[in-house]
Amino acid sequence: MQANVGSIDRLVRIIVGLGLVGATLAGVIGLWGWIGIVPILTGSFARCPAYLPLGMNTCKKPK
Repeated sequence: MQANVGSIDRLVRIIVGLGLVGATLAGVIGLWGWIGIVPILTGSFARCPAYLPLGMNTCKKPK
């Protein structure tokens, strides 16, 4: 599977994911905050399975 998540998209996913997991660990939000693991993983690997059926790609086009 090729990368389909661009650099800005990756950064936002990782920041949001870390925020959710951090808030869960701090006790600010409930257990649902562990869903933050999903954006951390998709941002880390630059692949989003949900983008495939939608035909989305936020990576730069090769020249």
